[in-house]
Amino acid sequence: MDNLFTAFILSIVEGLTEYLPVSSSGHLILAGHLLGFTGDKAATFEVVIQLGAILAVVVLYRKRFIGLVRPQPYVRFAGTRGIFLLMLTSLPACVLGLLLHPLIKQYLFRPSTVLVALVVGAVCMLFAERRSGKPTCITLDDMTPRLALGIGCFQCLALWPGFSRSAATIMGGMLLGAKRALAAEYSFIAAVPIMVAATGYDMLKNLDQFSSADIPFFLIGLGGSFFSALVAVKIFISLMKRITLLPFAVYRLLIAPLVYYYMV
Repeated sequence: MDNLFTAFILSIVEGLTEYLPVSSSGHLILAGHLLGFTGDKAATFEVVIQLGAILAVVVLYRKRFIGLVRPQPYVRFAGTRGIFLLMLTSLPACVLGLLLHPLIKQYLFRPSTVLVALVVGAVCMLFAERRSGKPTCITLDDMTPRLALGIGCFQCLALWPGFSRSAATIMGGMLLGAKRALAAEYSFIAAVPIMVAATGYDMLKNLDQFSSADIPFFLIGLGGSFFSALVAVKIFISLMKRITLLPFAVYRLLIAPLVYYYMV
């Protein structure tokens, strides 16, 4: 694993797409095929570099994460209540992911399934924009157990590579009464526990595939995903206050023919 340029390119793809509703796993699978970087090691690398993107969110929302262990007065998304809400959101995908992990790796991590997920996800995003009503939850402190669990159920759609965890949680939040910007913000925070669990599980399961010689490869991947995710999250939150999910749905539909032409 000595191609550091490959690691850098994949890390930028991961960081820029992890929190956008365009599917980071889908883009990584496609980029890996274009770069000739495929197989079990590639799949594990793509999971591991998510740690960089996770760290970016922890840094950006550090006050919220600190509040989970040191709650402040009048802050409702904090302490045991905040942890409980995150647990509710993480539970459905964790359970389903553990049960279906081998099947997902075997049948869904391929360009043809990514193509279908890109189109289906785009259609669902357009539906969410048309069907979502007046929001009843405006800030993180308005989050309720019902909303947290509902978003968690929608998050299960992200087990299909190409659908996008961000797209699933944002449109789920909107359909259940969350303001668009809140749904995006909560999707970032809720991603941390589920991504830590998935990354840790995959690393422990495939640790024997790597050696100390792979450390530079992973360091470049983690660094690139961290800094590119910082930029992507800041820009995306700003955009969600002014635009809808329509441009992202159109983007998914536009790249679908390219996926079919080059990959399928």
